[in-house]
Amino acid sequence: EVELKESGGGSVQAGGSLRLSCAANGFASSSFCAGWFRQMPGKAREVVAVIYTGDDSRNYDDSVKGRFTISQDQYKNIVYLQMNSLKPEDSAMYYCAADSDTTPPYCTGGDWDGDSSYWGQGTQVTVSS
Repeated sequence: EVELKESGGGSVQAGGSLRLSCAANGFASSSFCAGWFRQMPGKAREVVAVIYTGDDSRNYDDSVKGRFTISQDQYKNIVYLQMNSLKPEDSAMYYCAADSDTTPPYCTGGDWDGDSSYWGQGTQVTVSS
């Protein structure tokens, strides 16, 4: 059974940094599509960053380009989200999603929404001004 577990959320001041981790256990292969999504109260969930672990291809939402970096530890099956220069508008519940059925170009092409994927329980990020 696949299980995703996020960690690393917390509270920081604007301009600060946080690193989120998503431990993905149970995949039969080390190649899978994984992404970070966020949801603010009363708003729709939005994709933040996506990675295909098989070829390390990545994609970012325009709002985080240049500030956030998604990466992987392929040996430990962990996907990270390094968040720098945080802004109050980055405050949200952050979720990790992953599945091994989705591959490029769909995975990192900008259209993957994780609807048919496994999801973690989320970790809260709060950025104060």
